[in-house]
Amino acid sequence: MTADDEGYRGPATLVVAGETIDVEVLLDARHEPFDGRLHWSGRVRACRRLGELLGTRGGPAEIRTPGHAAVGTLSEPDPWNRFRITGTGPPPFGLDGPPPPETD
Repeated sequence: MTADDEGYRGPATLVVAGETIDVEVLLDARHEPFDGRLHWSGRVRACRRLGELLGTRGGPAEIRTPGHAAVGTLSEPDPWNRFRITGTGPPPFGLDGPPPPETD
């Protein structure tokens, strides 16, 4: 990511099945005009402990970055043992710029 990119890249903490796991993430968010909601998603770098906990399935997780947190859903891991995480509503990172326009 460059300084012009929006989103978040860096350290995060996942809370999965009551366990706290430190991870590295790449996250982004977009306003979806069809439902009027903010959707965020991203990728969690390969993490041995996360793979041990979830195996080949995904599930709910809380994700925390410095100063922010949100609840999302982890997908099953890809061939490189990275999990995708998705959610709606305020993302687990700060947003710059004006809010998206209101939709009717």
